[in-house]
Amino acid sequence: MGTLWYGGRIRTLCSEEDVQEAVFVEEGHIVSVGRLADLKLKHEGTISEEINLQGAVMYPGFVDSHLHMIGHGEKLLKLDVSDVTSITRLCAILKKAIKELPPGQWLVAEGFNENLYDQQLVPDKYVLDSVSLHHPIIVSRVCRHASVINTYALQLAGIDKHTPEPAGGIIVRDEHGAPTGYLHDQAQELVKKYLPEKDFTYVEKALSTAVNDLLKKGYTGGHSEDLNYYGDADATLKAFYNVIDSIHCKFRTNLLIHHEVASGILSNYHQTDHPYVELGAVKIFADGALGGRTALLSKPYDDDPSTCGVGIHTKSELEELIKEARAFFRPVAIHVIGDKALEMAIEAIEAYPPEEGQRDRLIHLQVTREDLIARLQQLPVVLDIQPRFVASDFPWVEKRLGKKRLETSFAWKTFIDKGLMCAGGSDAPIEPIDPMLGIHAAVTRRKPEEEHAGYNPHEKLSLYEALTLFTTGSAKAIGKENVYGKIAKGYKPDFTILTEDLFDLSPDEWLNVKVAKTVVDNTIMYALNQKS
Repeated sequence: MGTLWYGGRIRTLCSEEDVQEAVFVEEGHIVSVGRLADLKLKHEGTISEEINLQGAVMYPGFVDSHLHMIGHGEKLLKLDVSDVTSITRLCAILKKAIKELPPGQWLVAEGFNENLYDQQLVPDKYVLDSVSLHHPIIVSRVCRHASVINTYALQLAGIDKHTPEPAGGIIVRDEHGAPTGYLHDQAQELVKKYLPEKDFTYVEKALSTAVNDLLKKGYTGGHSEDLNYYGDADATLKAFYNVIDSIHCKFRTNLLIHHEVASGILSNYHQTDHPYVELGAVKIFADGALGGRTALLSKPYDDDPSTCGVGIHTKSELEELIKEARAFFRPVAIHVIGDKALEMAIEAIEAYPPEEGQRDRLIHLQVTREDLIARLQQLPVVLDIQPRFVASDFPWVEKRLGKKRLETSFAWKTFIDKGLMCAGGSDAPIEPIDPMLGIHAAVTRRKPEEEHAGYNPHEKLSLYEALTLFTTGSAKAIGKENVYGKIAKGYKPDFTILTEDLFDLSPDEWLNVKVAKTVVDNTIMYALNQKS
């Protein structure tokens, strides 16, 4: 016995034009798609449930191909300063929050973005000292590849002018060699080990908060990287099993495994029959981010010729990490933002290719070159791109890279036209989780409030191309494009149901479209106006 969905448009995404009237689902799979009258006749006697879409529009389930689910939940629970537009306002918010804390307790805030401030000045220890000298304070940058801490925190971590820089990190110093409080990439670890440990009640609460929000936003799944940040990696994995319990909560989850915990996780891991949580590729960071000038470039930054960025690993170290992943028969997922980091990743994959039938993943690829794109065409890789980065990083990124280098940067359309497999994600909590914002950025190459032709407009995607990033693209990233990403016979019944058809609207109107229902495995996990 099965379920008949009808009463609205069915956008199968099998092609741009394909629109159907009804879908019949039975025993966890789509059995038929077509005209309502035909399906009623064909499945007469086996339809046990009929669900009327009430004029809404069904799409294949949206899947975020790269995010940090627990981190997203933390952002919803913690002090978020990513929208603050001045240092004065930042200090006011921190001072208000610190009134609730006893002396000596940490104040932790997320997401400062100096590109929103006048003169684009990065807050330093003196700024945070003005908030409090009696509490350790840490405020992460929006990219999470840098943080600023106050004097109390510097002293607690024992960071002074004599502290050597860790491999893959930078301690920013003043003209006298004293640390300013601004720490990049691996240098953050010097202070993070002094942060209070988070118990797993908190971790599960953050994860549950994230999953509920993702379902509300229309996501039926996500590929997340969380296992190395909350102490015990096995306990973090168990938190996913506890929250996504297959009964009260269904959410298709593919977990990237940070290389630092991969051996421990994979040595003890036996593939379970959990239908919604699975372990995926081994995650490796090759470089940092453009905002803090730690993305590794082949030539110096235009606005700071003294640096080309930071490589988290040497070439030989990167190759060794890939070899370790291959020993567990795993693909890798490598964070690469700068073109030099991408070049290193390509060389390492060329030297140690994945198992037959597997695909590696390269994440972000904001700065590329024509010669590297040609080499990518020869590799079994999926490119995890985040369209929203265009809206967030322009126009300030032009100063970092210069106009010439931008010609082959944020090159989403070029990737697709060259036949490269691309998946779409948000990188939440770095960027907003809403898929409509990602789709809007992919198509318009601008912020919603802006009115211009778009940044590098020749790299705009069509709406269909943007939608496939978050559907078939995400499925390709885990080698399951024959199971997820379309509404077709044999596919899983995961649906994102919107109140309106995006193809009928202008891009700015997409942002007002609501999620009517989110359906995972033929189960309604979210419905508009449902009682909690």
